[in-house]
Amino acid sequence: MSSSTVITNIATLVTNDPSLGDGSPLGLVRDAAVVIDGDRVVWTGESSKAPATDNRVDAAGRAVLPGFVDSHSHLVFAGDRTQEFNARMSGRPYTAGGIRTTVAATRAASDAELEANLTRYLAEALRQGTTTLETKSGYGLTVEDEARALRLAARHTEEVTYLGAHVVSPDHADDPAAYVALVTGEMLDACAPHARWIDVFCEKGAFDGDQARAVLTAGKAKGLHPRVHANQLSYGPGVQLAVELDAASADHCTHLTDADVDALAHSRTVATLLPGAEFSTRAEWPDARRLLDAGVTVALSTDCNPGSSFTSSVPFCIALAVRDMGMTPDEAVWSATAGGAAALRRTDIGRIAPGARADLLLLDAPSHVHLAYRPGVPLVDAVWRAGVRVV
Repeated sequence: MSSSTVITNIATLVTNDPSLGDGSPLGLVRDAAVVIDGDRVVWTGESSKAPATDNRVDAAGRAVLPGFVDSHSHLVFAGDRTQEFNARMSGRPYTAGGIRTTVAATRAASDAELEANLTRYLAEALRQGTTTLETKSGYGLTVEDEARALRLAARHTEEVTYLGAHVVSPDHADDPAAYVALVTGEMLDACAPHARWIDVFCEKGAFDGDQARAVLTAGKAKGLHPRVHANQLSYGPGVQLAVELDAASADHCTHLTDADVDALAHSRTVATLLPGAEFSTRAEWPDARRLLDAGVTVALSTDCNPGSSFTSSVPFCIALAVRDMGMTPDEAVWSATAGGAAALRRTDIGRIAPGARADLLLLDAPSHVHLAYRPGVPLVDAVWRAGVRVV
């Protein structure tokens, strides 16, 4: 039998439902309460009006937010790229070729080693408030290694992405067409049962527009929905391809033409921004302000991976987005919660409203603004996922 719990005496409640609060996108409620029954939110409102429940948690004048939705990560890997990062911080620019270092280490690792690494970073993210996390394959690049990465990931998260088209496998360096045929054929057949999504790194040094289209359309035919690594390192066809194929998200979106922005604004495709990558590579920041002002739906995610963004901290990415990408604190918090949910085509997460899954976090602060106001401080005090307190 489920039991009900009220979290009361909340200074600021972020619902992400304008109809429940102050009419803003965050749907803020002051002096608020939330009631959880089983794995669902069943009531929100003013603390003084909260119904009776089996259990009571006193928020003691702190803020409550939806759990963060991290819609882009690469957590099934082995090895370490400290030396690469150190060299890059000493002046060497990032290129896509670094991925191959992780591929070699991942292929050599056992299932147990890969799963231990995966669960370590999932737990690390959870402690920082992430209650939904998408993760990808892409560090195996053989049929067997890509399939095992997805099998391992699917044990721990429902949002799993097949990224056989991360870079051309070193085994096919002299014949990229043969590798695309493998990714869209035997590898796809082995991987599709374990994944919800298909992704491709559409970039110079990885896959061009025609190759990316072939990969994504083959995945769609197998029931996988597209996502695209788009326009990270240079201008290119990735964003337009994402919109054409109704991809759930175009991720990175650093180098955009006016036509790219317009296409995103008139589509369902979310622009997922990954400021950890720019921080870790000293690259140009995405212009979130330009996207938001054009009416594009924006998500914020970590891109947690061992090469170009080795952070699992959504709060850190929120602070970067506010400081360096032109976002307001409200916009950054919305993008890291409701925006991430939109990038996963989910309506049951990323909000605190009746019927939503009870994924929420308690900040050791009176307002969500403290996530950007106090960067680097571990403010997440408690986390509930599906109605169960897990932190």
